[in-house]
Amino acid sequence: MQKTQDFTKVMQDMAANFPVDAKAFQDTFKTSAAFGEKVAKVALEAAEKSNEISAKWTKDTLSKVGALTKVKDEPADYSKAVSDFASAAAEMAAENLAAFAEVAKKAQMETVELMLAAGKDFSEDATAAVKKAQAEVTTAAKKAAAAVK
Repeated sequence: MQKTQDFTKVMQDMAANFPVDAKAFQDTFKTSAAFGEKVAKVALEAAEKSNEISAKWTKDTLSKVGALTKVKDEPADYSKAVSDFASAAAEMAAENLAAFAEVAKKAQMETVELMLAAGKDFSEDATAAVKKAQAEVTTAAKKAAAAVK
């Protein structure tokens, strides 16, 4: 019966001879983690600001509802109170939607800036890794050529 060939040694030798720059992987991971941290910070700031706007809008609306529910002397005062509430609600909606738009715009601008910076960082990391790998391959080729002579 024939035995199956064990490729463990072959794979270990191949992995040992394959030039891998662990520092490049580590640098890329650090760059990626820093990018993730910055993006998370932008998202959390936007969420926090949006929450503040929403809470203020709710508080203001409830205070307007309080004025709407007060007892009035004349029936016409009720329609005026409803009209005033509707006008105030529309005004608050416009103001708060504009505030949400500003938060979104700021988050978008910061995200674009981060993406551009990250692209530059990743490009620099990749260029450095390629240059190092090229130097290692050139050195190995020169050694191989010298060994053949």
